[in-house]
Amino acid sequence: MTGVFGSKFNAALTGCRKVTSAWFTLLFCAAAASAPLRAEPPLRPGVGSEDPRRVVDPAAVPWRALGRVQTELGARCTGALIGPDLVLTAAHCLVAPNSGKLVRPGSIHMLLGYQRGHWRAAARARSLRVAPGFDPVRKGPPTADWALLELAQPLATGPEGWLTMMRHMPARGARLMLGGYQQDRAEVLLADPDCALLGVVRAEDGARLLRHGCAGTRGASGAPLLVEGEAGRWAILGINVASYAGISAGLAVPTASLP
Repeated sequence: MTGVFGSKFNAALTGCRKVTSAWFTLLFCAAAASAPLRAEPPLRPGVGSEDPRRVVDPAAVPWRALGRVQTELGARCTGALIGPDLVLTAAHCLVAPNSGKLVRPGSIHMLLGYQRGHWRAAARARSLRVAPGFDPVRKGPPTADWALLELAQPLATGPEGWLTMMRHMPARGARLMLGGYQQDRAEVLLADPDCALLGVVRAEDGARLLRHGCAGTRGASGAPLLVEGEAGRWAILGINVASYAGISAGLAVPTASLP
């Protein structure tokens, strides 16, 4: 991928090393040589030393469209309604850990408005569609890491119950929000309510990924990257698919690239 990090972002990467996967390069941070000798708690991927996330009300707009996506094999991620019975999430969340194959649609559950063991509504998936080119064995490439679930029954009845997708790219620095059911506090909906679009990076195939400065760790995969649209209504700009280590930043598949 190519792309230039902003000066603030570059400063946050001091003491980091590059690790290249089969698909793309992320930056994983090791302790700097000047770090204190006392033990420090490990930072969560995608969350820096200062954690801006807070618990939000899963019944409030726009969070009411979010739910916990979980499989009967134990995988847990985040998904968002984009229609009464349609859920957008990350494809890698739906891969069986041992077989490297996609799980059966009927084994996927959407728990809308999950909060401490309760939810407003729930449904199984009826069908599962992943992006063309997604390889479940390698869980990538990240540019194809999205999935659309059709539920067996609708979970929302009005337009405020789901989110629209933004089809154009806002300017760098646009205000964003990212919320999801994250591993460190999996029983509540955690969100970074005030973060920004850092830019765009390109994969070797030429496809784009959004680079954002929102905090979100494991479990926030599939979460909608929200941008304020017309009339103050929040829309999905991207699907969160990867995090940087040691800083509040990640990558998302832009909804503008979806069919």
